[in-house]
Amino acid sequence: MTKRSGFWSVLALGALLAGPVLAEGETADTVVATVNGAKITLGQMIAMKETLPPEYQSLPDDVLFKGIYDQLIQQEVLAQSIKDLGPRAVATIDNEKRGYVSGLAIEGIVKEAVTDAALQKAYDDRFKDAKPQTEYHAAHILVATQEEADALKTELAGGADFAELAKAKSTDTGSGANGGDLGWFGLGMMVKPFEDAVVGAKVGEVTGPVQTDFGYHLILVKETRIAEKPTLDQLRDDLASEVERAAVTAKIDELSKGATITRDGEGLDPAILKNSALID
Repeated sequence: MTKRSGFWSVLALGALLAGPVLAEGETADTVVATVNGAKITLGQMIAMKETLPPEYQSLPDDVLFKGIYDQLIQQEVLAQSIKDLGPRAVATIDNEKRGYVSGLAIEGIVKEAVTDAALQKAYDDRFKDAKPQTEYHAAHILVATQEEADALKTELAGGADFAELAKAKSTDTGSGANGGDLGWFGLGMMVKPFEDAVVGAKVGEVTGPVQTDFGYHLILVKETRIAEKPTLDQLRDDLASEVERAAVTAKIDELSKGATITRDGEGLDPAILKNSALID
């Protein structure tokens, strides 16, 4: 049975019952029920609602209210029946609380850090010293052996059509179907031997054979161009991630320097984490 199986079961009953009518002026701390003195609040009900899948959040208000209301009461009754949580449960609760609260801290850091001004600065910093980059439009024929590549190069020198040979002979069937065409690409997008050959090639002349881990390539660079600098909007998500990482790292460093931290576990054998019996 899952955590929420009880919740789903009470929804059918909730459809027959009207939810309670609360007076105006409620807050997150408004107590909606108590179980042996333990308070269940309106804030807890709202928080549970926000964790539900969309199909349940769209249920009629009275059905959803009743389901959540009964679920929280049932959970509290069950929780109170456990008198000794044990090390595993305590550790799990502590970890979940720590993770959730630290996530809230990160949300706050990110919200403050990722501004239009910060994104513009990150964009400017990335390209302030950047040199114009060349892009290449090339095609290739890939075969398994140098002998095959040499034979094809001889055919090309005799006037054979590069695209037709690529379609007929290339083991790279993806590009081969397009006459060996690889489209436009920049530096860093191809394996090093292939890239070096492309950079050193003359436009319109067949280069190779060039050996890579894939086999032997004959390469035809069709044209080159200077790559346009991407716009800030095109890089917005990437820049936002960069700003986020820097801001969170800086905040953690700042908080860590101001905290008293001991690292008593650094001398432990890392394999100790496999010893699940310690929390049984």
